[in-house]
Amino acid sequence: MQRWLKMSLANSLYSLVVQNEGNVVGMGRIVGDGAMYFYIQDVAVLPEYQGKGIGKQITDKLLAYIQNTCAGPAFVGLFAAQGKEEFYQRFGFMDHSPDMTGMFLVMEKATSL
Repeated sequence: MQRWLKMSLANSLYSLVVQNEGNVVGMGRIVGDGAMYFYIQDVAVLPEYQGKGIGKQITDKLLAYIQNTCAGPAFVGLFAAQGKEEFYQRFGFMDHSPDMTGMFLVMEKATSL
């Protein structure tokens, strides 16, 4: 596993892995400040295990962690993969467009001068 990937996973606020007969079939994690801002990242279930409730169980556990950890009202964000919006809408997530715009920037590590 690449160093940056290990660092990213290690610095998650919370993560979980779902296994079947010792094989990883799903995972999910949360990043954020641990008090007010939480972002659900990397909810993933292998295609052959989708539609069996695994993604729902992962998301339920992630949301329970946030509800039990947040310091007060919390902002919970995520970016849904195209075509998966309806899955997250079942948990109360909404696309607030045009009132809010989801934006991101991919930035490379600075090189030494």
